[in-house]
Formats: sequence, structure tokens, C-alpha cells
Amino acid sequence: MRPTVKDVATRAGVSPKTVSNVIHGRVFVRPETRERVERALAELDYVPNLVARGLRSGRYGLIALALPDLSTAYSAELAHHFVEEGHARGWGVQVEETAAEPRRERELLSRARSQLVDGLVLNPVSIEDSVLADHVGLGRAPLPPTVLIGEVEQDRTDQVGVDSVAAARDMTAHLLAAGRRRIAVVGAPAPDETAAARQRTEGFRQALAAAGVPHDPALEVAVPAWTTEAAVAAVAAFLDRAPLPDAFFCFTDSMALGVLGLLWQRGVRVPEDVAVAGFDDVAPGRYAVPPLTTVSFDLRGFVATTLDLLGERIEDRDRAPRRVVVPHHVVVRASTGGRAALAHVDGRPAAV
Repeated sequence: MRPTVKDVATRAGVSPKTVSNVIHGRVFVRPETRERVERALAELDYVPNLVARGLRSGRYGLIALALPDLSTAYSAELAHHFVEEGHARGWGVQVEETAAEPRRERELLSRARSQLVDGLVLNPVSIEDSVLADHVGLGRAPLPPTVLIGEVEQDRTDQVGVDSVAAARDMTAHLLAAGRRRIAVVGAPAPDETAAARQRTEGFRQALAAAGVPHDPALEVAVPAWTTEAAVAAVAAFLDRAPLPDAFFCFTDSMALGVLGLLWQRGVRVPEDVAVAGFDDVAPGRYAVPPLTTVSFDLRGFVATTLDLLGERIEDRDRAPRRVVVPHHVVVRASTGGRAALAHVDGRPAAV
């Protein structure tokens, strides 16, 4: 028979409640006691009975995280923080790649309704292509505990995101302040438009208008998918037909890193010949040559806020939805060639 919590408690010389506290990590346990319990868990090869726990409490201690593309550096860092923050709250985290396919989101939603997972974190790229579209409006079935991350516009459930319009506007303003007038954006809306592409393009256009710089649609480089490979192909085609702009503002760091590589292959100097900026502040961008200027926000704090909202939603499914916008700032590095200061939505200067 599989060992029980009582067996572990007997082996460690503590109460079953103390064993539970160590397993779930929700209550402080003295280090020496925790060490005894963890040693007993290992010696007995204890595995939590999630089915029995779920039948007793209606909770399985498991949540699901669905991201569009797990191959990007941003998704890898995001998933890492979700796993770490989830474990700190006593949750296991099931990670799924949706590839913008509603069918995969529906499968996760079905599991949540069947109580195989306690809650969901979804990152849809557009409301039209998300399972959430089935639930927008009156008379729809209630959602299981769900928090959205990203830019989609909805008021059906809780959401955490960055103000992509303001962030793109701030980055474009930085490039303009550095003397870059012909700015090309990489990731503009393609035929399959996403909320992030639409909002970041809008912020870019707002900054041009505020500076009195004419809008040139030819400088908006559409990318069918926000991957490094797709961005490189799109920018290569752009360079083959158009003169070199003053700057490339890429809507993700992964795309910006690909553009840096393409420019190096073509003998184009950064930032002397053209500036390059990104969005997300992932680790590879900090060590690129030259280091990448980017839009940054506290990713660990972003995740912690998301899971706090999910925990509240699990406890109270009927409360009004909340939307939290996390602060952002522009981190100026060598890829844009300057240390220009910039006022942001939170009133702080650019980090350097």
C-alpha cells in the first residue's frame, strides 16, 4: 500500500498537520522540523494522492498555464516564474502550448470544469481566436476560475497585462529623442491580427503624431508569427526593397535578436548605421552584442499578481472581474546608442 501522511508523520515524529504544512508550503515550519519531514517523505517515497485530496476538498492543487508559443525566450522565462510562484503557493503547474488554437484552450477549459485542475491562466493572442469568445456576452456558461494575461480586450474575467499602447509609445519617443526619424516597426498586424500587434502599432503611431513625424505605412513590417525566424525573413525582404531606416523597433526581444543577427550578416553596424530596440527584457537581450534596448517590466511580479488573482477567483467565483496593469519602463542599452532619459507612465526616468 502507498504510504500515507500518517506514516510520514510517525516516521518524522511530528503531527500529520505538520507534514501537510511542509508538503503545501503555506505555513512556516521550523527548518529542523522541515528537514525531518522531507527526509521521511524521501525514505517512504511518499506521493500525494491528488484524487483523494480532490474528493475531500474539491481541490487538486494543480493549475494549468496555456501560452501560445513555448519556444520563445519570453515564454520560457514566464513559465519558469509561474512554476516557481505556483509551487510557493502549493500548486503544481501544468504547462500547455496552444499555438493560438482554440481547441487546445477548450480542452483545458473542459479539464477545469471537470475539476481536474483548480484554475487556468490563459494567454490568448486575440479574443476572436480564443475559447473566451464563447463566453463573452450574456447568457453564456460561467467560466471556471480563469485569469487572462496579455493584451486581449475583455471584461469577462480577471486579467493582468502591460499597457502595450503606452509602452510602444514610450519606446518610439525614446528613438525619436535619440534623433531616429525613419523608424520601422517589426511585428505590425499581419492578416491574422493579434491584440498585441494592434496595440503596439497604435502606440508607435501616437508617438509619431505627437512628434510631428509623418506616418509611413511602408515602415510597418508585418510578421505572420512573432518568431525569430519569421522576423528575420520579413526584415530581409524589407531591406531588399527599401532603404535602411534609422531604427528598427521590434515588438518582442526574440524578433529583435534575430534582426541584430541579420544586420550583422549584412555588414550593417548597430547602433551607428541603425538602432534596434525590443520589448520584454528577456535575459538573452541583456547579453547581446550590442546589448538590447527594450521595454521592461517586473516579470516575477507580473506572475505573482496573476496567481494572487487566480487564488482569489478560486475562493470567490462570483466577485467582479479585475484588470491589473503592471508598470513598465524603457531600459536604454547600447543598441540604440544613447543614455537618453525618458518620462514614463509611472513618472520614473528610463533605466540605464
